[in-house]
Amino acid sequence: MLVRAMLQDGVSIWGDGSTYKGNDIERFYRYGLLANPKLRIYKPWLDQDFVTELGGRKEMSEWLVSRKLPYRDSTEKAYSTDANILGATHEAKRLEHLDTSVELVEPIMGVRFWDESVKIASEDVKIEFVQGRPVSINGKSLEAVALMDEANKIGGRHGLGMADQIENRIIEAKSRGIYEAPGMALLFIAYERLISAIHNEDTIANYHAEGRRLGRLLYEGRWLDPQSLMLRESLQRWVASAITGEVTIRLRRGDDYSIINTTGPHLSYHPDKLSMERTEDAAFGPGDRIGQLTMRNLDIADTRAKLEMYASQGQLGDGQFQLIKEIEAE
Repeated sequence: MLVRAMLQDGVSIWGDGSTYKGNDIERFYRYGLLANPKLRIYKPWLDQDFVTELGGRKEMSEWLVSRKLPYRDSTEKAYSTDANILGATHEAKRLEHLDTSVELVEPIMGVRFWDESVKIASEDVKIEFVQGRPVSINGKSLEAVALMDEANKIGGRHGLGMADQIENRIIEAKSRGIYEAPGMALLFIAYERLISAIHNEDTIANYHAEGRRLGRLLYEGRWLDPQSLMLRESLQRWVASAITGEVTIRLRRGDDYSIINTTGPHLSYHPDKLSMERTEDAAFGPGDRIGQLTMRNLDIADTRAKLEMYASQGQLGDGQFQLIKEIEAE
C-alpha cells in the first residue's frame, strides 16, 4: 500500500534500514517490486561504504548518542525491539546468547508473568467467531483493529503468548528471539478449540499442514505468490467458513489457562454418540463394532506379514520376531 501511494505521488525510490542478515530486507524487496516493477531500491546495509563507516548496531548507537540524536534503543539496552499491533519481538545483543533467558526482557505488551511478585488475578474471557473471523469479546462487538487491541490488553495482563523461539531465517541461518503476541495467542486458543470441535481428523490434519506451509510462505515474504493464494483460498473457504461459535477461556499466569465452555451451531461433538448409558436410539451397538473390528483383520494380517519380512531381513532385533514365534508355539 505504501509503495502504491508513493507511485501516485511520483516517488519511485525506496529505502529502509533492514539489515543484510535479516528477513525484512528480502520481504520489502519482494513486495516493493510486486507493487511497482520500476521501483528503484536503496538498502543502506548493502552499501559497503555505509557499512564501513557506521559498522554494526553498537557503533551506530554510539554515533547517534554522541550527536544527541533521538534514538529509541540506546547503547545501554541489552536487546533490540520491533513491534506492531499483532506482536513484538526482542532480539540481538545479549539475547543472541542462549544462556540469557527470557527473564532479561521487559515486556511491552504484557507483564513479567514469571515474577512471583507480579500479582495476576484469573479472568474469564469469551471470544466469538463468525465464519472464521473474531467479531466480539465478552459480548461486545468490535471492528478488527479495536478487537485486536482489546485482545492484546486482556492477554497481556496475564503474560499470555510470550515465547522464546529459535528459528530458521530465510537465508537458513538460525536466530533467536523473544516474542510477545498476547492477542494473537488468545484468539488462537479460541479458534483452535472451535476447529477441533467442528472439523474431522483429516480436515484438521490438512489445516495444520497447510497452515504451517502458509506461515512459512508469509515469513519468506510470499503472501501474494500463487502458492499462498491457493492455500489461503483452501483454508478460508473450506475450514474457516465453518468456524462460528463462542469459546470461554479462564486465563491465569502466562500460558496457563482452562477452556470453560464451547458453543456453536456446527459442532460435530455429540457426547450422546459415545455415552455408555443405555439409550433407545443409539447410533451403533456392540454388534456393529464386532463387524467393524472383523474388517480390521485384513490390514492386521498385512502388518503381521510385513513384520515377519522385516524380521527375516534382520531389521528387527536379532532376525527373529519373538512375539509371533511365541504366539505360534502356543
